Amino acid sequence: MNFLAHLYLSENNNNIMIGNFIADHIRGNNYKSFSKEIQQGIFLHRAIDTFTDAHEIVRKSKRRLHPRYRHYDGVIIDIFYDYFLAKNWSTYSATPLDVYTSSIYSFFDTIKLDLPLKSQQFIKYMIEYNILFNYKHKDGIEKVLNGMNHRTKGKSKMNLAIEDLRNLETELQEDFTLFFKDLIAHTNQKTKELTVISNHK
Repeated sequence: MNFLAHLYLSENNNNIMIGNFIADHIRGNNYKSFSKEIQQGIFLHRAIDTFTDAHEIVRKSKRRLHPRYRHYDGVIIDIFYDYFLAKNWSTYSATPLDVYTSSIYSFFDTIKLDLPLKSQQFIKYMIEYNILFNYKHKDGIEKVLNGMNHRTKGKSKMNLAIEDLRNLETELQEDFTLFFKDLIAHTNQKTKELTVISNHK
């Protein structure tokens, strides 16, 4: 899953949200320098990614894509699933998306200097381009895909994936809806397990 989903699945716990947000920028056992709750967020992020990668519905979504993307298909589906979460936000949250994303930006802007450099850089980019909110628009998704393709120096061909989203939107949304229900249940259970483990340390 991509950034919006990871933040949403943090259940409005600021420390878990921090860990969930920075997890991709933490290597090895560097997580030990953070508080227990931030560590929980890092572990939760990893558990979400593991569950997502192994889920049959996600694998089906990947197979729907044009084969030209090869091993980048998982990255594309992560982005597409954030699009469906943003697009259908009111189904999952009583807080309007613009209000939610603005609060996220404000929060991370105040703590960014305590985070890894790569996280700081993404926060700046995220706020400047209103990334989280713009996930709800195909134009926003297209910009993200173009940026990802640029970072791979054109090897990923991810800029072409907007065609797949337009052509397969109905099928991919059905995949997302079924999968996200499973993911929410899994995340709730994993959060409880991590809390128990943390309390016994």
